[in-house]
Amino acid sequence: MDELVAMIARDIPAGAFVNLGIGQPTKIADHLPEERGVVLHTENGMLGMGPKAEGPLIDPDLTNAGRVPVTELPGAAYFHHADSFAMMRGGHLDVCVLGAYQVSRSGDLANWLSGKSDDIPAVGGAMDLAIGAKNVYVMMALFTKSGAPKLVPHCTYPLTGIGCVSRVCTDLATFDLRPDSVHVRETYGITLQELRSRLDVELHGLPPA
Repeated sequence: MDELVAMIARDIPAGAFVNLGIGQPTKIADHLPEERGVVLHTENGMLGMGPKAEGPLIDPDLTNAGRVPVTELPGAAYFHHADSFAMMRGGHLDVCVLGAYQVSRSGDLANWLSGKSDDIPAVGGAMDLAIGAKNVYVMMALFTKSGAPKLVPHCTYPLTGIGCVSRVCTDLATFDLRPDSVHVRETYGITLQELRSRLDVELHGLPPA
């Protein structure tokens, strides 16, 4: 997953305002050079978050939304939790990166409840991010441990947002979700033909640049 994290970091536009979801997406912060000018936002009330804090840099009062200690970059700002959500809902974020249980071919997102009896529902700010960010990237494994696809024709888990995902970044391929179809941007150790045989969604390769 570390290679996937680095790849997503490279794809984030310079100067973008970005929110990183709890879990694996938070690692993207460690791969964003300061000179790129990407400004990281957290729903617990911070702009200008830096990489994960370690050793003497750890401040227990300075964490991301997943309660992981983080650093601050020059010009960092702090504000009320409600103001942070107003930024999310108001369309002020260029990109958010979220994890997911499932994504449908039309961009529906399911990432807050898997349906297991022992699962604890965890919506957090995901619904606000899904509808508020200009671009929603999902970072996930393409298949479950049992081999079931997580990119599906229709989500079977409870939805977080409808038609909100624009890109799906996985360990085997990166997909752009377009109104007409699912386009494969890149593959990693697997061919387009093999993907087509394992997924129940129609796949198209990107046209030549």
